[in-house]
Amino acid sequence: MPHPLQHLVKTTTEIQKMRTAGKLAASVLSMIEPYVIAGASTEALNQRCHDYIVNDLDAIPAPLNYRGFPKSICTSINHVVCHGIPKSDKILKEGDIINIDVTVIKDGYHGDTSRMYKIGNISTQANRLVNVARKCLFIGIDLVKPGTSLKTIGREIDNYAKKHHYSNVREYCGHGIGSEFHEEGLQVLHYDDSSIADITLIPGLTFTIEPMINIGKRFTKTLSDDWTVVTKDKSLSAQWEHTLLCTDDGVEILTLRDDEKII
Repeated sequence: MPHPLQHLVKTTTEIQKMRTAGKLAASVLSMIEPYVIAGASTEALNQRCHDYIVNDLDAIPAPLNYRGFPKSICTSINHVVCHGIPKSDKILKEGDIINIDVTVIKDGYHGDTSRMYKIGNISTQANRLVNVARKCLFIGIDLVKPGTSLKTIGREIDNYAKKHHYSNVREYCGHGIGSEFHEEGLQVLHYDDSSIADITLIPGLTFTIEPMINIGKRFTKTLSDDWTVVTKDKSLSAQWEHTLLCTDDGVEILTLRDDEKII
């Protein structure tokens, strides 16, 4: 029996294109960092990222017009879990936390990554959430190698979040990625679900891990714009994301930033 994900295994040429797209996506998050400050509008951040992706990287911002999404990046502040739409009247203020999610297309292949930014002095509670959410991501990454079960990745991420008395959003998950933004058949849940098939990783798969961790309960709702997802109880949420390659003996982080420390 062929492996159920065999059709998603990338060729050497495709992997090199994924490396290029991943490096470019990572560079966007590094480029924008000095501008993610109190007083900045999320629309200004969007425009700066858009111009950089199009003009400097000669690439395409994947979110723009994807299923009707109106902007080139997602900006999710405080209790916004994901898919926040940049707006000129959405101004960052001292104490905010914000996730910026970037996906670029270069030569037909996608690099997808997000990170949290802290605006000035944030609360101890917010700081702890941001750090635990990042650790959740790297717990998942550290498990990536041929033979690892996707269920194991989800379970260990969830266990770590629960250990810190946080909840784990279940409506959204990591996904296969390549020439398509979201590849059918490869989903990386960030929790254990006994109802889904137990699939193991094989070399050549490319996918994201992107846990969304809440201080309060895990439940979310989508606002009337049909995109912005918030915590139902308005508690803070944090998310980090990388695009990964399962190699012959482990993992390669395709969207690792030049200044990023692996934990």
